[in-house]
Amino acid sequence: MNFFDGFPKPEPMERGKNAKFVPPPWIGPPQDELPSVLPVGQFLYRSPTRVLVVKSAEIYTTGCSFQLAWIIRRGEESDEEWTTLHASVFQHGPGMGPTSADLQLLFGVQLPDETSARTGIFGPGGPVNHDKEPAAPALTFRGGGGSGNDDEVSASGSLWLWSLPADGELRLLAQWKGLGIEECSVAIDGSNFSTAAARAQNLWP
Repeated sequence: MNFFDGFPKPEPMERGKNAKFVPPPWIGPPQDELPSVLPVGQFLYRSPTRVLVVKSAEIYTTGCSFQLAWIIRRGEESDEEWTTLHASVFQHGPGMGPTSADLQLLFGVQLPDETSARTGIFGPGGPVNHDKEPAAPALTFRGGGGSGNDDEVSASGSLWLWSLPADGELRLLAQWKGLGIEECSVAIDGSNFSTAAARAQNLWP
């Protein structure tokens, strides 16, 4: 007989089912909705070596998510300068990389009703409190993926705007002084946001 066979075998324990975490609406899009997607396809910033674009807007019943992408092309940077720039592209989230507003990636929005919001690491527009509902509007940056090589680096992310703004033109703004991108903006046609939100569908029948 095997040595371990003589010991009592423990009874398996019922693990049970953990309660599903449902993030509050100001943190991000509803997890159980299929949004209505509106094309945007506009440049927030464009230069020979820097491009920042707004690809589309995903409209949910509680807010909208703007899909972003940026590409940095190598110019006259030395190997050391390019390595530093390459790293800074991916160190744009709270607690990652520069903490100075002069260097970090910032986004903002101006709504038709003249209210506004911004992202950032400290102060207004800083890390959103999961437990305390902020005053609307609230703007949250959500990082995505990225890749790079010796010639080019690209990355993506999204901006979650809560709550759903009133129909009308809104303006998205950005600044990334660490990469030489001064304040820039683009107007977004939001005249049909409410109609698009009505087309958002629940995932589960």
